[in-house]
Amino acid sequence: MLISVELILNSVDINFAAFNRLLFPGQMEGFFFTLFSIGVSAAETAVAVAIIINVYRNFNSDQVNCIENMKKLVRYGLWCCILILLLPALTFILLGLAGMKMSHKVAGLIGTCSIAVVTVLCYYAAFEYFLVQGRDAATGLYPTVTAFDITWLRFSELLTFNIGFRITPISAMMLIVISTVSLMVHIYSFGYMHGEKGFQRYYAFLSLFTMSMLGLVVATNIFQMYLFWELVGVSSYLLIGFYYPMHAAVAASKKAFIVTRFADLFFLIGILIYSFYVGTFNYDLSQLSPAQMTALNQAGWIMPTALFLMFIGGAGKSAMFPLHIWLPDAMEGPTPVSALIHAATMVVAGVYLVASLFPIFVKFAPEALHWVAYIAAFTAFYAAAVACCQSDIKRVLAFSTISQIGFMLVALGVCMPDPETGAVAMTAEYADANGLGYMAGMYHLFTHAMFKACLFLGAGCIIHAVHSNEKMYMGGLRKYMPVTHWTFLISCLAIAGIPFFSGFCSKDEILVACYNFSPVMGAIMSGIAAMTAFYMFRLYYVIFWGKSYYETHKAEGAHQPHEAPLTMTVPLIILSVITMLVGIFGTLHVFEFGEFVSANGVAFGTHTNWFVAGVSTVLAICGIGLATYMYKGEETPVADMLARKFPKLHRAAYKRFYMDEVWMFVTHKIIFKCVSTPLAWFDRHVVDGAMNFMAWGTNEAGESIRGWQSGDVRQYAVWFLTGAIALVLLCICL
Repeated sequence: MLISVELILNSVDINFAAFNRLLFPGQMEGFFFTLFSIGVSAAETAVAVAIIINVYRNFNSDQVNCIENMKKLVRYGLWCCILILLLPALTFILLGLAGMKMSHKVAGLIGTCSIAVVTVLCYYAAFEYFLVQGRDAATGLYPTVTAFDITWLRFSELLTFNIGFRITPISAMMLIVISTVSLMVHIYSFGYMHGEKGFQRYYAFLSLFTMSMLGLVVATNIFQMYLFWELVGVSSYLLIGFYYPMHAAVAASKKAFIVTRFADLFFLIGILIYSFYVGTFNYDLSQLSPAQMTALNQAGWIMPTALFLMFIGGAGKSAMFPLHIWLPDAMEGPTPVSALIHAATMVVAGVYLVASLFPIFVKFAPEALHWVAYIAAFTAFYAAAVACCQSDIKRVLAFSTISQIGFMLVALGVCMPDPETGAVAMTAEYADANGLGYMAGMYHLFTHAMFKACLFLGAGCIIHAVHSNEKMYMGGLRKYMPVTHWTFLISCLAIAGIPFFSGFCSKDEILVACYNFSPVMGAIMSGIAAMTAFYMFRLYYVIFWGKSYYETHKAEGAHQPHEAPLTMTVPLIILSVITMLVGIFGTLHVFEFGEFVSANGVAFGTHTNWFVAGVSTVLAICGIGLATYMYKGEETPVADMLARKFPKLHRAAYKRFYMDEVWMFVTHKIIFKCVSTPLAWFDRHVVDGAMNFMAWGTNEAGESIRGWQSGDVRQYAVWFLTGAIALVLLCICL
């Protein structure tokens, strides 16, 4: 009945649009409104059918008058879950089809209001999950809540393609992170993108990207994750290449798309191997029989190979070495896009993938998990070294992101199986020891998203003020941009790991997990943390202190810097306040992240290892002090002297240790020249030549025997008799 009423109401809208078209010929409003109404009607019908199917599967009835059933539906937030994905999808369709008929203000308001509603729904879903529903009284664990799960294709009892909405502790956390950062970016873009051509298209792409990321983190199975994984890649391609008239933006978008698609190929291969041997696409292997589990344990290299191949896909998204080359070039997109992609969403997809498969990694491929840590540690060091020499402030932040993602993956990789069970143990001791890195990595994902988004948006305010990304056009901006200065400083203190700021809490737990795994790994990551403090405060001082470009070039007509409008500064303030509050509550243990997210789901209270925390704090202060000594003044004689003394090393770090050149050599000189060119020759001359020869031979044979078809019966008789005699003689001879 409800569906019928909805369809009737939508038919009224369609008729209204049709009459509008007749009354105002030559105008496209009616056409676009009609398409939008049809799309809404179809979407709502699909949603309603999905609700009916889900209700019937849960209650074996389509009657929902029972108050207990209604309470359960509200508790699981089915409508909330559907709208979280549906609203940004509809916003993308609306702005994509009719956005050009709207003013910039209207299009921006539609996109921002839609994401604001999604943010409220995400917070509501997380509140219901963590605080209202809470932990199961019997197990003490947060249950995995599947709001709906519709079978798309069925291959066997377990192997199915499902589309659904699943909430776990880490997916609930990701809903908060993605929606918060996306909302801040939408608000911020009002000021930053003001007057830009394609403003409506920009907000449409933002909605598509947000929907894709939200769908990725709530996927009920690996294959559904892969579908949204590819949508994230497509939408990031559109956003990075937003300034498509610029060659650099087009090249950057293509580079990001090709590199991530190359990694996604391994992801797909890993999924196929996993599904073939496991027999399911699910994250949870509890449905498998004991015989199947035994067979998997005896499979040898199969599961480690499948899991590591899937990690390669995550490494592409998360820009791990050597698949990191796309991320710095992605800075060619608008700065709010950089904040969205590099802070909270696309680049943490690989981290979320490993975290989602964490129990499977621990049980079947612990060595592969450790290899994840080794690769991530090297990536973190490499990116930190490169960040120390970059002049483009967005590229410094990009390599900082690569380094911090390395920290998260190192934290996951240093986790170990329980010595007795060989898997994830359901004890608080395991969560606080062998599985500590899981909590630490997720904690750092949360804190990093907030302060890194603040840093990128602050960089956007700076670029908006000086009209350049290069540090040579900055200096002394603290006097002209006080709000940006203080929010940027707070975020720098957070990423440096200073106590009472959010980065301290999460980074301390990562270092503790690393020391538990190996003292060498702990020492290496502590050193990288010190490098982080150095290059971030190097960036801070060259922007806000030092010699002012405006004051020294005022007579030449240099543009006077100014503070950004409220639409750009309010998100900075909100994100910096979150950074400070999380840091204060976390340092004082008022807020315990381990109570909500842990390796095995068991709640545990974190505790500060003051030795590790003290060492990391001292190293961070030393890094800040060194940056202050080298870059705070109007002149930088020490930095200039070191650049002159070690020119090759400085240039190598500035050129990213020539990794782009290495990839160009590998692709052009080896793959293209030694592989693609011979294959192209073989295809052109052998394959095409064989087909062309067959066609030519057939044509020539036809031309040769065409004269035999003369129409003379006597000639046919002669040929027939001659052939018959020849055949008889041949048979006699044989």
